[in-house]
Amino acid sequence: MNKKILIEICVDNIESALVSQRGGADRIELCSSLSIGGVTPSKGMIEYAVSHLRIPVNVLIRPRGGDFLYTNSEFNVIKSDIFTAKVAGAAGIVIGMLNSDGTVDSCRMKEVMEMCSPMTVTFHRAFDMVKEQFTALEQIIGLGCNRILTSGGSLHATNGSPIISELVQKSANRIIIMPGSGINERNFAELVEATGCREYHLSASGLFQGKMRYENSQLSDVFPSSYMQADLKKIEMICSMAETLSE
Repeated sequence: MNKKILIEICVDNIESALVSQRGGADRIELCSSLSIGGVTPSKGMIEYAVSHLRIPVNVLIRPRGGDFLYTNSEFNVIKSDIFTAKVAGAAGIVIGMLNSDGTVDSCRMKEVMEMCSPMTVTFHRAFDMVKEQFTALEQIIGLGCNRILTSGGSLHATNGSPIISELVQKSANRIIIMPGSGINERNFAELVEATGCREYHLSASGLFQGKMRYENSQLSDVFPSSYMQADLKKIEMICSMAETLSE
């Protein structure tokens, strides 16, 4: 292999973003609330990440958890958030919108694409919720998106690797297919071999213990002292593996 394998780390807090850069990540996807699949991060976090990172920052645009069928009010919020990310200097946005019948909402996506230029656009895992992925693939290519984030329609990318591989073949270098979901240092090499993809998306996170010396035990379930954050060693390991597999 002679083309570099890129690692994108998905982060929902600023410390994880900084750790990702230190660990050698090529890019981050910045969001909030990863526990529900991620939603749009705050204006402050977007601005801080863009101004303090040397690597590209792609911003997730998703107004809420749940499905990807949005009301007119939600779509107006989406457009406002895209403008915020663009003004802040984000390298790209990560987005996906569907119709109620499980097809790509091409009408709204066309409007999004016009707004986003010159930022790159990743069609996120709304792709895994479409009724027919190979039809959606052609629609998304036609829209001009730069990449598709997908698990191949499975819970984890390793399970969906046959579909991911087929998507790579059918895309014929017209769009980047980027596997995501459940990727770690134990299955990464296997996934590279199975799919041939050159970009991968993962959180590389671990449970971190906070530094509070006092804790109200009655509220520990509501405000736990531990939290998930990007793990420097995991990122360094996966980036090292990517470098080796690129040779």
